[in-house]
Amino acid sequence: MSMSSRVLVTLLALHLSTGIALAQHDELARLRSATAVFQEIMDTPDSSVPRAILERAEAVAIIPNTVKAGFIFGGHRGKGVISARTPDGGWSQPAFLTLTGGSFGLQIGGQSVDLVLVVMNRRGLENLLQNEFKFGGDASAVVGPVGRDAEATTDLHLRAEILSYSRTRGLFAGITLKGSTIKADRDANERFYGYPYGSGQLVLEEEPATPHNAEAVDTWTTLLADQAPKTADDEQ
Repeated sequence: MSMSSRVLVTLLALHLSTGIALAQHDELARLRSATAVFQEIMDTPDSSVPRAILERAEAVAIIPNTVKAGFIFGGHRGKGVISARTPDGGWSQPAFLTLTGGSFGLQIGGQSVDLVLVVMNRRGLENLLQNEFKFGGDASAVVGPVGRDAEATTDLHLRAEILSYSRTRGLFAGITLKGSTIKADRDANERFYGYPYGSGQLVLEEEPATPHNAEAVDTWTTLLADQAPKTADDEQ
């Protein structure tokens, strides 16, 4: 191999490795942002997801910095993560997902919104982890209650498959996501875990994947364990 060919191969290898590193950084930033958003929301008990809801949750998804995709039509797009409760009461490694769809109130300029989805049962989780899941179809997704008062948590909320919330400019409230679509982000899973796992493999089947940054995953799952502990009913 000539000297020029060797230089070219070296440059290509450096370019590829740099691209992979940057992509992995994007997924790491997404996970850290989701962790920070959930921590900030739960640090304000009077305007957070009720503890009674989280204790019964099957899964939690955070989609930080969801933004408008178009000024006129008010569409939106976002990227987030989801983890599910494991049989021992812990939480699975995160799977990456994307959200797109029609307007849900992002009508003020390019304002970003943090979204929280609390999945209340296995059926809701399995639906959400399909390759493409659209809110407003057969899914029982309702606006979630807010605050520390467990009395605000009605049978409707506990029977729902998915509860949805939003935070914008410091205001946390329930939100409707009708018309929005959730998709598994296999490309992001591959960059972060080194293999194109499906979301179900990571979240439902607990595939023993090796994350790009184990510390960030541990911080995320520890936060979920602290804020959404296993209930006494679950332990029986």
